[in-house]
Amino acid sequence: MYKRVFLTVLDSLGAGAAPDAADYGDAGSGTLDALLESGLLRCPHLRQAGLFSLPTLRNPLTGGTQGSRAVLREKSRGKDTTTGHWELAGLVSAHAFPTFPDGFPEALLEAFSAAVGRGVLCNRPYSGTEVIRDYGEEHMRTGKYIVYTSADSVFQVAAHEDVVPVETLYRDCRTARSLLQGENAVGRVIARPFAGAPGSFYRTAGRHDFSLEPPGRTLLDAVAEAGMQVTGIGKIGDIFANRSLTVSHPTKSNDDGVERLLSCMEQDFTGLCFLNLVDFDMLYGHRNDVKGFAGALEAFDKRLPEILKLLGDDGMLIITADHGCDPGYLKHTDHTREYIPMIALGKKVKPVNLGTRAGFCDIAATVTELLGVPYQTPGRSFAAELV
Repeated sequence: MYKRVFLTVLDSLGAGAAPDAADYGDAGSGTLDALLESGLLRCPHLRQAGLFSLPTLRNPLTGGTQGSRAVLREKSRGKDTTTGHWELAGLVSAHAFPTFPDGFPEALLEAFSAAVGRGVLCNRPYSGTEVIRDYGEEHMRTGKYIVYTSADSVFQVAAHEDVVPVETLYRDCRTARSLLQGENAVGRVIARPFAGAPGSFYRTAGRHDFSLEPPGRTLLDAVAEAGMQVTGIGKIGDIFANRSLTVSHPTKSNDDGVERLLSCMEQDFTGLCFLNLVDFDMLYGHRNDVKGFAGALEAFDKRLPEILKLLGDDGMLIITADHGCDPGYLKHTDHTREYIPMIALGKKVKPVNLGTRAGFCDIAATVTELLGVPYQTPGRSFAAELV
């Protein structure tokens, strides 16, 4: 039994196309493959941990004997953040969240406009940076919200901070969340504040996600109900509607997230610290920026020795992902349906190859067993094989 588990999600770091990738328009994708094949990666600590020797990679590297490793195939339908994290936490989604490739229904937008007192611009799938470039000036002139979506199940609302105060934007996104139910129940409503002048608009750090509440009992619920601490860092509070979190720390960047993680590790507590590092996905994967993605992974690699030093004898670090977002995949810039990696590190961890597993939910089963917490999930624990 362990006292502390640090579950770290490197957002969108897929480990090779899943067998059903073609069903999602993602045949041939591979996030880690693209990074390795670029020749830009310099990540000696992650390589030693086994991240680059996973069997689902196109050309796995040799070595990697420090940590236990596995790849996990998603049971849920979908390839989005909410679905991936919920399955990591033990919930399998039988149905994908609805998407709106032709925009949202007019009746829904009329109800939203009436409730918040503002009109709507765009209502199409759009790149987040391009939509403020194309609609930002009209938004500033009219005060109308920029509402857009993507290939994911999201209702995104962009507003200039000089036109709509951030807290007002958040309030109106909560209103949208209350309206987006039933057949329109998207996984996330996302507030997207931006700033700057026409021709040089930029998104600010005030992004906030409003997710559906998980429909069943999660890993977080189980640990909290056992009287243990549950700390969420980054998007975790948003993804789980802040349910069962003892402490929640939103972050501004990957570096900020790592600093929050290190601060948490320095505390004496029993339970779970759940961290999401979103820059990989938000800044690089969706922008087909292989160099930037590689640089971000290198930056995390450099901090890994600090993290491991603070684990102690009673802590385990599990590094994983929630889906792919192949920065080298030129067919689209959306998430990709991929296997995810699982790397377990700690002083008591045996360096074993756990092969290919049949569900992200195996992580929830494993974490609860490591902490000695009862929890029912479709996942199959590999705790006994780790230690």
